[in-house]
Amino acid sequence: MAIAALAQSDRGSITGTIADPSGAVVASAKVEAKNIDNGSIYEAGSSSTGNYVLPQLPTGNYELTVTVTGFKKYVKQNIFLPVAQTVRVDVKLDVGTTSDTVTITEATPLLKTESGELSHNVTTDRINNLPVLQIGSGAGLRSPYAMTNLIPGSSFAPDVAIRINGMPSNTQSIRIEGQDAQSGIYSTLQSWTQPSVDAIQEVSIQTSNYAAEFGQAGGGVFNTTMKSGTNQFHGGAYDYLVNEALNAGTPNTKRWLDGRDQEWTAYTSPLAPQ
Repeated sequence: MAIAALAQSDRGSITGTIADPSGAVVASAKVEAKNIDNGSIYEAGSSSTGNYVLPQLPTGNYELTVTVTGFKKYVKQNIFLPVAQTVRVDVKLDVGTTSDTVTITEATPLLKTESGELSHNVTTDRINNLPVLQIGSGAGLRSPYAMTNLIPGSSFAPDVAIRINGMPSNTQSIRIEGQDAQSGIYSTLQSWTQPSVDAIQEVSIQTSNYAAEFGQAGGGVFNTTMKSGTNQFHGGAYDYLVNEALNAGTPNTKRWLDGRDQEWTAYTSPLAPQ
């Protein structure tokens, strides 16, 4: 209720139009969306114009079911709903009985037509499989915001600044589960609430044309949703080996030039450091 009152949320929506084989809209159709991960079911109905909306859905994988008397049951699987996004699934029913089922299992790419924002959704699996999370001086401590470096036109400096699309640094909005996660006193990274990477499900980074509900944001909107659990027991662990012996050589030194402790004389010049 508090999230809805603030009109800022990490939840997404599934919407679309229901039609018969001739293309005429179908009203009063029963629509269900089942979260495959935890079994939660969300229900709605189509309007007199054949449109339906399933709002405020947590991110995850869904199965959409449409049931109407006089038509075969429609089942659409493999629907992935990103954070703070609207996915459109238009339904075309076939004439028959509800005991018959038409199941669509292919996961086709879904074209985003419900909004004009430019956003990037990054999962923790992606940043764990890429050399993004680091530990050490100048690298931060497994900062989830390091995923900014995966976005074109953006840069991230641990504990210093984030810059997106050339906007002034630290002018973005940071939200966790739709709630403001900045102190409001000053906007540097130290004032942000940094959740554990292992507790994050996905981060939606909106870089431009985001909705007016996300006010007070110049350089992007970061909307983080946390893992809500499933019906299966699971966990995770990580380990890091950080040793200076594994670091690359320092620029403009003999170790950088050939990687060996040889004499510097082969590379000296009037301007080279001695």
